[in-house]
Amino acid sequence: MVTNSYMDSYRRSVEQPEDFWLEAAQKISWTSPPHSALDSSRAPLYRWFPDGILNTSYNALDRHVAEGRGGQDALIYDSAMLGTQLRYTYAELKDLVARFAGALRANGVGKGDRVVIYMPMIPEAAIAMLATARLGAVHSVVFGGFAPKELAARIRDAEPAMVVTASGGIEPLRRIEYLPAVAEALRLADSPDIPVLVKAREGFTATTADHAGWLDWDKSMATSVPATPVDVQATDPLYILYTSGTTGTPKGVVRDNGGHAVALRWTLENIYDVGPGDVMWTASDVGWVVGHSYIVYGPLLAGATTVMYEGKPVGTPDAGAFWRVIQDHRVNVLFTAPTALRAIRKADPEAELLRHYDVSSLRTLFTAGERLDTDTFHWASRILGVPVVDHWWQTETGWAICANPRGLEKLPIKAGSPTVPMPGFRLRILDGAGTEVESGAEGNIVLGLPLPPGTLTTLWGNDERYMSSYLQAFEDCYATGDSGYRDADGYLFVMGRTDDIINVAGHRLSTGAMEQVIGQHPAVAECAVIGLADPLKGQRPSGYVVLKSGVDIPEDVLAKDLVALVRRDIGAVADFKHVTVVDALPKTRSGKILRKTMRQIADGEEYAVPSTIEDPGVIEQLLGALRPGPADAG
Repeated sequence: MVTNSYMDSYRRSVEQPEDFWLEAAQKISWTSPPHSALDSSRAPLYRWFPDGILNTSYNALDRHVAEGRGGQDALIYDSAMLGTQLRYTYAELKDLVARFAGALRANGVGKGDRVVIYMPMIPEAAIAMLATARLGAVHSVVFGGFAPKELAARIRDAEPAMVVTASGGIEPLRRIEYLPAVAEALRLADSPDIPVLVKAREGFTATTADHAGWLDWDKSMATSVPATPVDVQATDPLYILYTSGTTGTPKGVVRDNGGHAVALRWTLENIYDVGPGDVMWTASDVGWVVGHSYIVYGPLLAGATTVMYEGKPVGTPDAGAFWRVIQDHRVNVLFTAPTALRAIRKADPEAELLRHYDVSSLRTLFTAGERLDTDTFHWASRILGVPVVDHWWQTETGWAICANPRGLEKLPIKAGSPTVPMPGFRLRILDGAGTEVESGAEGNIVLGLPLPPGTLTTLWGNDERYMSSYLQAFEDCYATGDSGYRDADGYLFVMGRTDDIINVAGHRLSTGAMEQVIGQHPAVAECAVIGLADPLKGQRPSGYVVLKSGVDIPEDVLAKDLVALVRRDIGAVADFKHVTVVDALPKTRSGKILRKTMRQIADGEEYAVPSTIEDPGVIEQLLGALRPGPADAG
């Protein structure tokens, strides 16, 4: 039976999951196809396609060459930092991946071994990932430029057979040397003898000559014997990815081979409406889950062309950078974070630079990583004239929990909502006691078990921590840690992390709801609302806003405007009176605002700056604004 609508597909996925996912699995090339979809024998540690055998790298590359698409572009590298563009066909990328897999194998990497990849946004990062998968090994990509202490923690946890890195990464105003960081990380991890393989880049001081025994990428490739794909069980791990914001012992999300390939292949066709020959650009980094799923694996599993961009939304050279990339590579689908759109809007509020580029190839703009505020949604919709689709997911899930399935059925778009649950995600809204809440009421967003294919199977080396972290709060459910509500049409509205719910004089209020209201003000580029300790009311909301470029408005006038907006849309019960204008908000590199850190600073508590922060200097700039307490506009 072939389904042709969202509701048909969703119902079938939860009522007949075996049939639904075995049918989806037919889009993948198997050495030995699965005959059963779900193994529940170790519940709640579920496994998908337990009797299937495949190789993910083969499905991403070799399969398309065998089917006659070897001459099609697979990967386009666009470096705004270097002014460089490179194109790799499927045949060329397959050969490079096979040769690098041979280089890894020649240095002792085999099936099941781990390879830590610490790379900038260059083609070799994707090649290293795919080559590791080709050998049946397990990659763990660490965001290039992470501090040695954080890299060391991941090396300690993954116990890799090799580290793959590059000379460094290029930022608009600086170059970041990677090799000293890798050396320090190996020392901190008490693993100085782990082999290191380095892709040399021009303009960096440190080289492999500074480190005895370290290997050069180009020399290794010149002498390698290409490796053929190694078969693995569908349940074998493909990669480990450590969650952003981790402190202490890192949490390594484990993704399997089979469920991952099936789920991502399904999403490209049914969510993104992307197929062979289409061009998809995901403006993220391979260090994040978005980069894993939709820069590297997803587009290639679907036979599409993927764009890898080394640059920023603004400053490389200006706020027209994204439009230039769309024009140059005839991009059909763009996937980025709302924070990138806000940065562009702040620098170019009327999108005047857009007029210089032909972006007529663009069909859809997708956003994720944080809530897409309604103001940015309307702005992007207006300037681009294409559907702007928010969708919501997590590192742990690997693909969208809720989305608008554009390839399956183009559902109406509602500003502020990532639309509806995707097949296999049994989404529920529960109160603190685990009781289902009414439509429109806010509560804990949870997912009934089992989770669908492609989601995390466990945490690396720690099943107990996986269960205690995600599966204990609500019976037979995965706790997302987010709060929200569903409207009468079943659309989800994610309001924020559950720790962003504040209690003002006994009233539970969402800081996310206040942010949506504040974001409507024409002077506000972006904002954060946090709950501060209050001796009388328990907590009180305090707003921090970044102004749009060129806006000149007295802070007291802005504060009065925002207080009035919150009182109008949420009510006096919110007790919103405090507004501070700041130059920037502290964020992770994936775009999430560090509200918890801001709250700790403002309340005078001990705080630790997460390793994933984009710009540590922002914290220093905020100390004065946060600690004395903002002006009262009420």
